[in-house]
Amino acid sequence: MSSQVGEILVERRIITREQLNHALKESSQSGSLLPSCIVEIGLAPEKAVYDAISDHYKIPYMDVKNRSVDETLIKLVPHEIATKHAIMPIGMENEALLVAVADPSDMVAINDLKFATGLDVKLVLSSELSIRLGQDRIYSKDVAYDRIIDDIRAEALAASDAAEAKSEGPIIEKIPEDAPIIQLVDAILSDAIRKNASDIHIEPYEQFYRVRFRIDGVMHEIMRPPIKLRNPLISRIKVMASLDISERRLPQDGRIKLKMSSGVAMDFRVNSLPTLFGEKIVMRLLDKSNLQLDIAKLGFDTRQLKDFRDAIHKPFGMILVTGPTGSGKSTTLYSALTELNKVTTNIFTAEDPVEYNLPGINQVQVNDEIDFTFASALRAFLRQDPDVIMVGEIRDVETAEIAIKASLTGHLVLSTLHTNDAPSTIGRLLNMGIEPFLIASSLNLVIAQRLLRKICQNCTEDYQPTSEVLKSLGIPVEAANQLVFKKGAGCTQCAGTGYKGRMAIYEVMPLYDEIRAMIFRRASVTEIKQDAIQQGVASLRLSAINRLLDGITTVEEVFRVTDSG
Repeated sequence: MSSQVGEILVERRIITREQLNHALKESSQSGSLLPSCIVEIGLAPEKAVYDAISDHYKIPYMDVKNRSVDETLIKLVPHEIATKHAIMPIGMENEALLVAVADPSDMVAINDLKFATGLDVKLVLSSELSIRLGQDRIYSKDVAYDRIIDDIRAEALAASDAAEAKSEGPIIEKIPEDAPIIQLVDAILSDAIRKNASDIHIEPYEQFYRVRFRIDGVMHEIMRPPIKLRNPLISRIKVMASLDISERRLPQDGRIKLKMSSGVAMDFRVNSLPTLFGEKIVMRLLDKSNLQLDIAKLGFDTRQLKDFRDAIHKPFGMILVTGPTGSGKSTTLYSALTELNKVTTNIFTAEDPVEYNLPGINQVQVNDEIDFTFASALRAFLRQDPDVIMVGEIRDVETAEIAIKASLTGHLVLSTLHTNDAPSTIGRLLNMGIEPFLIASSLNLVIAQRLLRKICQNCTEDYQPTSEVLKSLGIPVEAANQLVFKKGAGCTQCAGTGYKGRMAIYEVMPLYDEIRAMIFRRASVTEIKQDAIQQGVASLRLSAINRLLDGITTVEEVFRVTDSG
């Protein structure tokens, strides 16, 4: 990125002159564009940087990493030009080619594009990371797993069989860089990124071996490699994640940082688990570009957002976010911390693991192996003059007691818990042995959340659910006749599922005086739930139905994600 953009950011006081010089040096060394460096090293928030650039050049900002692009445009703009200049075609507008750029001042890129396409060019602004991820997706071809496996059969299996016959130890310790097994692992990782998978599962069974991706919360089988590839595949992944390839009896945790051909770095959190027929590998994709930290864009209803903001801006007390693994709890907490992250506020987090780096926040990785637990981290935080504390998860009564006592002594504490809904959180804390008066005095707000699949906008169509289905949702048939329900027909963009992307739904329960009184007298979860509904708290089921009526999701998805309680 030219220094012209840097001058704009200095002029608008987004960064200082000294920070610009530092960022220019980092940009030169890393090869990344200037705004990317400024954001990555924590000199300024991404929104402030791109808002300033957008305003100066009078072009809109757009996140393009998941944008659908017509095949004719992909063929029109050569991949080489797109990669060289960090640009991406996104559409046509008044016979002009609409292009996302990371550097609006790069006239060389614009002129190259005009010459290559013969079209006038109209610009929108996007981040370099968003463009690179978009490029990887639209210019990628289907992964040729069969071809790679054929190469492995021809070149690698004989050696693997020989090694396996000699020893039960690790089969591959050093693999040539051009080995087909490396190509296979790289293909799996790249394919998961392109398909926006959240997790990769590599699973051994007695008669077969399979790879599955979790996409939009649902598992999809991607391939079944030959079962003889089990050990070489596991060994390669463990080497990449810096795990002990000779240890097959104990679970292990590691991390892979993959740099794609476009220069975009992706992190994978890796866990190996010994099972009956070999080690199962699960890799979770950690994509900073998908991390939504604007609290207003998380999907809260107006009242829910007000209740959440009121709670996080209180000087002390506890906020709990509940839900199953993979329901977006960390994102909700990170968004709250981002809003609270000011120079005047001392913020600490204890996480297992630290998934995303938040500049300006003191993040700590707990480690049970050396007895550095959530509870011991909390004790240490209290000696560091904190204002806000986030505990990754309340797993035991000791952590719960320390967190509650911290919230009663002038600290704002945020944490997570695994319960089915917001009122059940009260019952869970009571069952852990926490006294009712401590819960009632410390707890300010409980949020339960789930992730709901959204209808693919490329293949959406109208349909009418049956009267039985509508009745089970509590929607009168007469009222339903006035409504338009939608579903996805299935297309190439959504891999035939009819869904693309997810959004969060919430149940936000402030601790009203009535609920506090009920906790004091150990009322049942059912009573607390009924009182919360009377106070106007929208249940997860109601929040999902609202998204259904908005045409965002389907009846089937409402039933899949929520229950009638």
